[in-house]
Parts: sequence; C-alpha cells; structure tokens
Amino acid sequence: MKVLQVIDTLGMGGAETWLMDMLRLWSRSGDVQMDFLITSGNRGIFDDEARELGAQIHYARFGRPHLLSFVPEYRRILARGYRAIHDHQAYVSGWHFLLGAGLLPSVRVAHVHNPEYQILNNYGVTPSRRLAAWLGKDFVGRFATHIAGTSREAIEAYGFNAPAFRHIPTGVLHCGIKTGRFIGDEKAAKAAVCDEFGWPRDARIIVNVGRIDQSADFGHPQSHKNTGFAVAVAIEYARTDLRARMIFAGEPSPAVAVLEARIAEAGLSGRIVFVGIRHDVSRLILGSDVMLFPSHGEGLGMVAVEAQAAGLPVIASTNVPEECVVIPGMVTFLEVTGDPVPWAAEAARVAERGRKDNASCNAAVRDSPFSIEYSARALRELYFQPNPPESFVRGGTAPHGRKD
Repeated sequence: MKVLQVIDTLGMGGAETWLMDMLRLWSRSGDVQMDFLITSGNRGIFDDEARELGAQIHYARFGRPHLLSFVPEYRRILARGYRAIHDHQAYVSGWHFLLGAGLLPSVRVAHVHNPEYQILNNYGVTPSRRLAAWLGKDFVGRFATHIAGTSREAIEAYGFNAPAFRHIPTGVLHCGIKTGRFIGDEKAAKAAVCDEFGWPRDARIIVNVGRIDQSADFGHPQSHKNTGFAVAVAIEYARTDLRARMIFAGEPSPAVAVLEARIAEAGLSGRIVFVGIRHDVSRLILGSDVMLFPSHGEGLGMVAVEAQAAGLPVIASTNVPEECVVIPGMVTFLEVTGDPVPWAAEAARVAERGRKDNASCNAAVRDSPFSIEYSARALRELYFQPNPPESFVRGGTAPHGRKD
C-alpha cells in the first residue's frame, strides 16, 4: 500500500516530525509504504533517515518559474502507482491535484496545517497571489476526496467549512506524537540542562520551541512565533528573579543577532540563550519549568501537546487554538498586547507552582487523538477505506466543521 506525502521540506516542523514518526512506525509494521515529494527541491534534516526506513524521496521544485520541469517529473512520480496522495500545502494542494489530473490516486487528501495569520500574510500580499490562492482553493473543491485540518479553527479560517465544500468529507486530523519520548526523570533532566549552560541547579527555566522569526519586531508580518515578545518576557522575568533563565530551541534566523544584542544590553547574556536546532528537545522540555508559546497564530501548536506529555505547564497566546489542551489546567491562555509584564508575572507564578506528574500526564496524551498510535489508525482508515473513517470525524470535528 503506497502513499505519497507532498511537503515543502523534511525539516523539523510539527507536520514533518509527525510524518517521520509515522514512517518509523509503518517501516516496522509494513502496513504502508510512505514516499515523499519535496516541492522546495531542498534537502532536509530527516532525508537520510527517511531513506534508511525505506521511503523514496522525490525532489521537484514547484512554482511558476519551475512549472516546465515540475509537471513532467510530478506526473512521472504519480505514474508509479499510489493508493493515496496526502498533500500538506493547503490551497496549493489544489494546484498539485490539477497538474496531476488523469494520474491521481483514488484518495486525495488536502491537509491544512498553518494558521489564518499566515494566510493573511502569505496569500494576501499581491493581487496575483490572492488569485492563485482563490484558484487553488477552487481546485481543492474539484479534486480532493478528503480535507483535513490540524484544528477546527484552521478548517474554518481557510473556508473549507463553506457550502461549496459540503460534498467533501472534512474533519480534524491532529498530528500525533510518540509520547514515550517525553517520559523521564525531570530532576535529572533539569540538572543536565543546568550543567550544560552553566546555570545554578535551582534555576527557573522557560523554554520556547520553534523556528526563530525572521523579524525581531513584535508587529512585523513575519513575526509568526512572536520571538521578540518572548525575549521581552524573559528579560522582564529575569529582572524580578535572579533564578530566571530561558532557552530558545529552533532554526535560527537573522533576527537572532538583534535579539542577542537586546539581551546583552539588559545585562542578561548567558541567561537567555538561542541553541538552534536540537535533537534533544524532549530533554529540554523535561528539564524546564514552563513553556512560553506567544504565537500570533498556530494551526494547532503541537509543542504545547508535547509539553503536556512531559507534565510541563504552558503559557500560550489566545491565538493558539484551545484544541491543543489535552489535560485541563495545564495550558494558560493570555492576550498578546505587547506588554510583557503580565506574561512575566504568570511565568513566575507557574514556575513556582511546579510541574505535574510526568507519568500520569504522559498516559493522558497517549490515550488521546494526539498519540502516534491514534494517528496511525486514523490515517490507515483514511487511505484505505472507501467511506469517511469514524476516527477522522472523532479527531475533533464532524463533516463541514460542525462539532460532534
């Protein structure tokens, strides 16, 4: 049973991490042969492992300047014969389906991962891009057999709950995580983290996981993760508590130099650190006291789910869908107003309160639709059953965006 996953790059994002966990699971069970079409044409951090696990990776750069090379290569790939194509690029999925017409598999899934914030800033820049998005959306309605979203909010923001899409089964399909990564000795993890950075063992550690924004300015259109604001919160917290420390783990950007200059100006170099892409994010989460998640928008926010699986409390912006809450009381939502003081005060309060029991929190996430095992069942049903699978609906929404 072969499935083609269409993504930009096999990087460290939430969707890519989920797909790699699915590949690891299915490479052992033999249930599904998963291949990848990389539309950026770029190599990613997981490419070598994916090949070792049996996946074929096809690189075909998509975009108007590359259509003459993309189309024949894409159609050659489809001609290999797949049961399903699962496209993770929202409106662009429709263009991919159009260009593959006549060779498309019987199951064609368009999956929305990104938030409305990115729709406005990525698709609403020029008239030509707005037209391309509108046409792509129309092509999704013509060609897709299923539409999935990481949350109800994402489905509604993209307009896929509208009457024009009523004929297509539409539902929430969460990215799953391998919960076993987040079981461990929190005290030992914290000691190791403190030793790595030369911090005292009683440090109060905030962690932020995700790529660093291209801009350090709070209101910039490319300040999706709101990194600049998170730095301001850490500076404010550190001014009131000598134990305060913060870790930013994620792909760096040119904004890091600007943000490090702000940290140095506040006299806090070494107490607020950017550590780049890490393969031990679970250890950083286990060793921290609170996760800060002040994004301007999220399709769901899987790092908040990972934090809950480790028993780590989360402070998130109200722009993060409430569907990320697996365990009641573990996620606090605050407005992002530009004032870091309330966030710093809440971080201090939550850090002082302490973490929840690791084992019980992990078990709760393992028994939720966010586990990799649940994802495997839901995806297999989605790909190989003729009717909309019950687990697809149970994932969070009934067809056309209505709650169960």
